[in-house]
Amino acid sequence: MLTTTTKPNAYDVALENFDAAANALGLDNDTREMIKYPERILMVSVPVRMDDGHIRRFEGYRVQHSQVRGPAKGGIRYHPQVTLDEVKALATWMTWKCAVVNIPFGGAKGGITCDPKHMSQGELERMTRRYTSAILPLIGPEQDIPAPDVYTNSQTMAWIMDTYSMTKGYPIPGVVTGKPISLGGSLGRNEATGRGVFYTIQSACEHLHMQLKGATVAVQGFGNAGSVAAQLLYEAGAKVIAVSDSTGCVYNKHGLDIHNLMHLKALTGKVEGFPEAENIGPAELLALECDILVPAALENAIRADNADAVRARIIAEAANGPLMPAADRILESKGVFIIPDILCNAGGVTVSYFEWVQDEQHLFWEAQDVYNRLERVMKTAFRDVLKIHEERNVPMRTAANMLGIGRVAEAVQIRGIYP
Repeated sequence: MLTTTTKPNAYDVALENFDAAANALGLDNDTREMIKYPERILMVSVPVRMDDGHIRRFEGYRVQHSQVRGPAKGGIRYHPQVTLDEVKALATWMTWKCAVVNIPFGGAKGGITCDPKHMSQGELERMTRRYTSAILPLIGPEQDIPAPDVYTNSQTMAWIMDTYSMTKGYPIPGVVTGKPISLGGSLGRNEATGRGVFYTIQSACEHLHMQLKGATVAVQGFGNAGSVAAQLLYEAGAKVIAVSDSTGCVYNKHGLDIHNLMHLKALTGKVEGFPEAENIGPAELLALECDILVPAALENAIRADNADAVRARIIAEAANGPLMPAADRILESKGVFIIPDILCNAGGVTVSYFEWVQDEQHLFWEAQDVYNRLERVMKTAFRDVLKIHEERNVPMRTAANMLGIGRVAEAVQIRGIYP
């Protein structure tokens, strides 16, 4: 078990959460051995010619945790703190996440240890294409389908799709999701994660008999997921009182105008300096008295040392792994309702699945059709998790893991071992 003195390690958290759910399910050791650990791990060296002419080498990873229920699926992130353990954890969570929303994918994840904020567009393209070439044997529309993640986007996916297609000799749009619309991307994909967060918050409010209109909200992280969730909550009548990004945090007890804040972020790249708001520290945001807290940044944001300060009624995990297990226990004891990440932020992979289906069928849907399908999937998954939570008297995170792990366990038991 992790302690407050243990250095946070996302993979340790993933394994601890697995064990808790597997114990609750009563899984036998044979099944655990088959589904707990990654099926395939690739570490690659990525040499890149920088703009000044010299060669710089980066470390890259692609981890396929499971292909039991279908092709592996998971994003690729570019970040200075990317490690193999982090990628293994994210791939593991992707397996359970896909199973929770019952889409026919397994989990994967990739990443490069780099600082994209200090790289030019040309350097990023060369690095992406070299990385794609290095992981080429592992990816493909029937095998492993990457997507955007932290500091990657639709342009990154276009480079991956083009590199893969040029190698194969014909266009293969289904090799990635999160592509530009002009290359076979899906309407509604960019806002899918934040929209999924919003749908699960709606369901949580309904369960707790709490009005969303007028509810106070704090959002940690104003990237793709956090900004879209904040916008939808604001448009639904909630009062978003605080928002942070990597540069700072703004607060107004009367509520922020999210449309104007998104405009400022688009213009300047940061939320700091927003008129009619005061700057506060990131720790203060987490401790604000509010109805809903949305951690939408990186993992391990809420730990044993700061969980007791949290005063929210609902925590909606838009990020992957923002709560440490020790924080979970503290918050559960305080009666905080947690919407776990593998449920809360599964909107992104759900619409990625929709995009893949559209690419494979060469038939594309209207945006409202995507939204309607996503809402049905997310609210059905919420009800499935809530049922386990109530019937088995386990925390929501354990319930979500039980649902996802149980589905993967059933699949592996039916498939057996070959040869």
